[in-house]
Amino acid sequence: MELILSGVWFVLIVWLLGRAYRQRQLFDRVALGATKPRPSHPSVAVIVPVRDERDNVGPCVQSLLRQQYPPERLQVLVVDDESSDGTPEVVTALAAQNPRVKFMRTAPLPPAWKGKTHACWTGASAVPRDIDWLCFLDADMRADPLLMSSAVEAAGAGRIDLLSCSPRHELHTLAERLVIPCGLYLLAFCQDLAKVQAPDSQDVVATGQFMLMRRQAYEDVGGHAAVSTAICEDLEIARLLKRRGYRVLLKDASLMLSTRMYTGWQTLWPGIAKNLSHMLGGPARTIVLAVVAVASAWAALGLPALDIAGCAGGTSEACVALVPAGLGSAAIFAMHIAGAAHFRIPPWYGLLFPFSYTAAGMIAVDSVRSRLMRRVRWKGRVYQ
Repeated sequence: MELILSGVWFVLIVWLLGRAYRQRQLFDRVALGATKPRPSHPSVAVIVPVRDERDNVGPCVQSLLRQQYPPERLQVLVVDDESSDGTPEVVTALAAQNPRVKFMRTAPLPPAWKGKTHACWTGASAVPRDIDWLCFLDADMRADPLLMSSAVEAAGAGRIDLLSCSPRHELHTLAERLVIPCGLYLLAFCQDLAKVQAPDSQDVVATGQFMLMRRQAYEDVGGHAAVSTAICEDLEIARLLKRRGYRVLLKDASLMLSTRMYTGWQTLWPGIAKNLSHMLGGPARTIVLAVVAVASAWAALGLPALDIAGCAGGTSEACVALVPAGLGSAAIFAMHIAGAAHFRIPPWYGLLFPFSYTAAGMIAVDSVRSRLMRRVRWKGRVYQ
């Protein structure tokens, strides 16, 4: 029995590592664009929805003002969603210093709308009609000066109607370093990029952290008003675009875009829980994936330990089984240590991955609980 379990474990790990490698190869990077601005660049309006982002909005807007893009072709609009922490004052000061920065406040949140969708729709509705592209950017993003020119060039060259870009993650606290890497691994293992990104697929993958959309395509599907009730508005609007025949693509922009999404358990737990079950395909699938992930993580310790105990007890089958079990576990530990290096955190965090998946599994259960109760809490609001 030990030999069968260890053999299955080894095959599973080889399959997972192979899948991770294939997924990485399929995840195209946004190439660095031209270093000099060209007057022929299409016009872009960057819309930054904010709610209680006092510490983030300043660096975000300043990074947008440093873009190597024709100034007359790039405007920044910050839309405040009833902040109470001094965010409006920060943006007002920036707008006074630079006329390219515009600031506006949303009306009171309409029934059934979500705060971010309302802020994005408010901003898009205020953008002049002659703007070619709308870029929705979260306030915790930091943009390299070449980001906008590179993204617009990539979208134009690839005839992409919605270009979604994933950032590099800056991780500082224990909570961030434990949960975010394994959460991204889990999403990568669960999603088949070749299938999801195919034009004829009904599935989509996108991130609302950076979404560059053709203005015409955005308006054709009804914009954020068409997904006003969605918690995962990024996935829903991407799905609408794809079903209408527009090209939707997620690319890696980690060379030019970075973020620190959360600052510890207090922000990380509710931030991930609010939409995790939706991202993973519903409550049932989320629970199954959480159980499998946690069980597999601890199996990396448990199976070799079981074989060592059996071998020490004189069971020859256990001694043989220790080889595939040990190799499989060593490989999965090596993957997580390499992942820690990728995220620029101490390598020993890779040794803690069983605890990481356990914490992520608990967040997944909480996400399912919120969804079944039809109640999500985020930034001082309770969404039904």
